[in-house]
Amino acid sequence: MSPYGIPIDMETVTVSPKYQVVIPRSIREALGLLPGENMRVIQYGDRVEFIPVRRMKEMRGFVGGIDTTIERGCERP
Repeated sequence: MSPYGIPIDMETVTVSPKYQVVIPRSIREALGLLPGENMRVIQYGDRVEFIPVRRMKEMRGFVGGIDTTIERGCERP
């Protein structure tokens, strides 16, 4: 478990001569990834992050249970 309370699944992969990597089965299954799905690729410092591109319909309700009682600061004039 990470310090942020998010489970971390870490495995080692090899970059092929064509610069391809295989996403490990445990991670594919945990994220529900399917062949042909699009991914955003981001360089974040000295690492690479792959973020699945989701349709807006799939995003419905993804912030369910968020605390909405946070007080706002002063309003702008």
